[in-house]
Amino acid sequence: MKFRTLFSGAAIAALTAGAAVAQDVTLRLSHWVPPTHPIQTLGIEPWVQSLSEASDGRIAVTIFPAQQLGAAPDHYDMARDGIADITYTNPGYQAGRFPIYSLIEIPFHANNATGGAQALHEWYAPIAETEMKDVKFCVANPHDPGTFHSKAPIKVPGDVDGLNVRPAHATMARFVSSLGGGPVQVPAPEAREAMANGTADAITFPWNSIYIFGIDSETKYHLDMPFYISAQLLLINMDTYNGMPDDLRAILDDHCTPEWSRRFSEGWAANEASGRQKMIESGEHTLYVPTEDEVQMWRDAATPLIDQWKEEVGADAQAIYDSYVEALERLDARF
Repeated sequence: MKFRTLFSGAAIAALTAGAAVAQDVTLRLSHWVPPTHPIQTLGIEPWVQSLSEASDGRIAVTIFPAQQLGAAPDHYDMARDGIADITYTNPGYQAGRFPIYSLIEIPFHANNATGGAQALHEWYAPIAETEMKDVKFCVANPHDPGTFHSKAPIKVPGDVDGLNVRPAHATMARFVSSLGGGPVQVPAPEAREAMANGTADAITFPWNSIYIFGIDSETKYHLDMPFYISAQLLLINMDTYNGMPDDLRAILDDHCTPEWSRRFSEGWAANEASGRQKMIESGEHTLYVPTEDEVQMWRDAATPLIDQWKEEVGADAQAIYDSYVEALERLDARF
């Protein structure tokens, strides 16, 4: 974070009298998707613009996209260590590090990204004070529910057996393993290469990101149901946050709310959902809608993940789980 002090004639006079002078703040924000991705154009950029407007231009944010400052899995530590002032982080890229947060990754919980974002924020913000105490939790940004996309049809859990699958995060990797598949754990920017070179036979992704990352040429079969979410976070370096002038820190706080998580997520959610219709209209893709019995097979296959999560979290797990489900139901986001 950079500060620069602006002195007008009145300010100099005030300084002479012992009064404080307002400071402008420039923050560095790092993420790992292309600069044309809806995460930036429909989420990050409107958030940054609102910060600027609310502060009368005194808060500026410089965006560093596409892993310019560091690899996608490193973004939590980059916020902690001040490599960037704000990072767009996928906690699921670091297996086991944030066990409570990983609950949101278990399939068949959130059925949409907007209410889901607000519910996730309300539920997790108090928990983040302990589980992510190295950083300031700001915004939650899940994608529209994703699913399996593959080179050959996947209709029921048994179809995953023997396949190499690029999972969205550590929980989906565990799920793939439980079905007899082999997880190929690479971040989103490397997913197309994994499919193209045969390292992966299938991928778990939201719909339009298949087009955004150029994977539509590598996968033609799609399981047509809202399966899981991956939820990224905006995290802020604590020294940056604590070092800001009080009035600017208050403005930043106003942009780190459950309502902002919903607003931040709306554009990307709609964009991702559009990819499904694009595939239908292309005539080049096959979407399979599972029967009720097949959906139940998938749900039964995912149920052990809840038990495993509770075991890892410990004594308070049931209460934590219930509070997440309550938030999803209250905000009309429960599967």
